[in-house]
Amino acid sequence: MPYYVFAIKPFGQLDKLGEHEAFKAASAQAKALRASQPPDAPRIKVMFGETQLAAEDQLLQLREGIHTGADD
Repeated sequence: MPYYVFAIKPFGQLDKLGEHEAFKAASAQAKALRASQPPDAPRIKVMFGETQLAAEDQLLQLREGIHTGADD
């Protein structure tokens, strides 16, 4: 299954920037893109998925916050 590199823009807009068979290549592309962009640029993420649509779906799912163990 391929690894996809995406730019995540406001309002959940995704731009596919690359597709790689190995994580190492996808990670290298993502790191190079992050290093060359200004601080206010879209976030760059690598996502694994059977298809591009599956990877996009995973990126757009809401994730629960990290539990710190403190009761607030």
